[in-house]
Amino acid sequence: MSPAATDVLIVGCGDIGERVGGLERSAGRHVSGLIRSEASAQRLRAAGIQPIAADLDVPAFLHDLPVKNALIYYFAPPPGKGVTDPRMEAFVSILDTSRLPTRVVLISTTGVYGDCRGEWVTEDRPPNPQVDRARRRLAAESSLRHWSEKSRVPIVILRVPGIYGRGYLPEERLRAREPVLREEESPFSNRIHADDLARACFVAGHHANPGALYNVSDGHPTTMTDFFYRVADVLGIPRPPAITLEQARRQLGEGMLSYLAESKRIDNRRLREELGVELMYPDLAAGLPSCFDRCG
Repeated sequence: MSPAATDVLIVGCGDIGERVGGLERSAGRHVSGLIRSEASAQRLRAAGIQPIAADLDVPAFLHDLPVKNALIYYFAPPPGKGVTDPRMEAFVSILDTSRLPTRVVLISTTGVYGDCRGEWVTEDRPPNPQVDRARRRLAAESSLRHWSEKSRVPIVILRVPGIYGRGYLPEERLRAREPVLREEESPFSNRIHADDLARACFVAGHHANPGALYNVSDGHPTTMTDFFYRVADVLGIPRPPAITLEQARRQLGEGMLSYLAESKRIDNRRLREELGVELMYPDLAAGLPSCFDRCG
C-alpha cells in the first residue's frame, strides 16, 4: 500500500469488522467503524473502535466520513431486494479525487459463481450468479472495480462462503429439530471460521496485490447436512431428522432451498500460496471446538 495508511475505516462494522478492527488496533492504527444503531456504537466503543453513525441508504450522511488516506474495509451488505447495490454506488460516489483512500477491501460472496455441480472452483471461473442476492454482490464488485479503474486506488475483493464461529452456529435450528436434506442428496458447501476471515481481511489490507481476487474458504468443503450433524455432535444434542429433496421442496423455506440448489467446492490455494494466509482452523474438526471456548 502506498502511502501506508495509519487510519482505518470499516464500513459495516459488525462482528467481522470488530475482529478486523482489533487486529488493526494491535498494529497501532486508529480504527473507525460505520454503524447505524446506538447499541452497535456502544459495542464498538468497548472494543476501542470509534463509532460513526451514518446510513448508507442516505448518501447525504456520507460526505463527512474520514476516508482520505484511509484503508477502507467495506463489509456492508447490499439491500435485500433488486439486482444492484445502490449502497456501494453511493459510497464510491463520495470518494472523489480530493479525498481518496489508500485501498479498499471488499467482502463479497462465493455465491457469485452460482451452481458449479460440485466442481472445484478457482478465482478464474467466470461468475454466474443464479439468485438475486448473488447478483447484488456481483454488482457491488463491478461498481468498486469501475471506481478503482477511474481513481487508480487499489482494491482487493474477497469472495467468502458461509461463516462459522461463536454466534454463527445454527444452534436454535438444531434444538428446534428442523429437518435437513439427507446426506446423499445434500450439495457441497463451503465455510470459513470468523477468525480466519478476519485475518485474511487484515492481510489483504496490507499485502495483497492491487486488484487481487481471493476465495476465502478453509478449502475443506463438506455437505451442508454434514455441517449440521457436526454442530449437533459438538453440542451433544441429537442430529436433526433427514428428509428427501422432494420432501424438502415442500417443507423448507425458499432461502434454504436456494442454497441447496447450488453445489461447489471452493479452492483456496491462491489465498494460502499467493497471499500467504495461514489458517488457524483449516477444517471443521479444528474449528468447531473453538466456537465453544475462548475463540470464535
